[in-house]
Amino acid sequence: MNQYIANFLKGIGVGSANVIPGVSGGTIALITGIFERLIDAFKSFNLTALKLIFKGDIKGFIKHTDLWFLVSVGCGVLVAILSVARLFEFMFAEYPIYLWSFFFGMILVSIYYVGITIEKINWKVILGFVIGTAIALFIAFGTPAQENSNLIYLIICGAVATCSMILPGLSGSFVLVLMGNYQLIMIDAVNDLNLKILLPVVLGGVVGLLAFSHLLSWIFKNYRDITIAVLTGFILGSMPIIYPWKNEIITYYGSETKVTGYDYYFPEMNIEFAIALVVMLIGAGIIILTEKMAKNK
Repeated sequence: MNQYIANFLKGIGVGSANVIPGVSGGTIALITGIFERLIDAFKSFNLTALKLIFKGDIKGFIKHTDLWFLVSVGCGVLVAILSVARLFEFMFAEYPIYLWSFFFGMILVSIYYVGITIEKINWKVILGFVIGTAIALFIAFGTPAQENSNLIYLIICGAVATCSMILPGLSGSFVLVLMGNYQLIMIDAVNDLNLKILLPVVLGGVVGLLAFSHLLSWIFKNYRDITIAVLTGFILGSMPIIYPWKNEIITYYGSETKVTGYDYYFPEMNIEFAIALVVMLIGAGIIILTEKMAKNK
């Protein structure tokens, strides 16, 4: 029983990280010592697992998939997402600059810690970094991400974000920010338990996770440095989306409105800016501390 409680608490840590753009749930899983076991458990949902189900060997299926471990961790993740999301809803409504400053500090420092995991720098790695940066800048300034509740897009969001959540150094919630659906999914839908939004996201997440857990080891084995370089460039080029001091440019389409861009501005040197700067440093400090703990582990 103590083992399940411990896994539940570790799941709370992973879930809390996944709600915060810039903090990697994979990194928390690494720190708490469950990362490799999670990947192995996800990969175990294969043909062997299906055969065990068809044979009616439930005990064998539970053992093969490490199901009780996944359930205990998953319950912790769910509890964390439901509780932290309510806090963020309040912060977005009352103190958006401070919250975005917190995220900005986290993500800015994360660029360094993701980048230093590249083992060998060559022209392919540099090209990957440039391509990743260019794509993200195009998204940020050319065609900024907009909130989209289309069924197919929600499934894609679930798949991409969930795959990102199991990568140390990459935040699933940060990916949702870039895709324009962070507040729709992680704040509004979670707090309102809007199943029309959550079910497609969960469906995409399950499918993406099962597929990506098999693909993950192959990608990193064959193209690890290039992949990390692209991710590092993508995070760097996406910083304008997280920049705290911006006003939304609203375009009206009949009775509907959409955010089609941002009007960036420099903050005034006042108390609000000073507090935002402190909050930004706190966010950066959390990432630094997290990475040091992971390295020591």
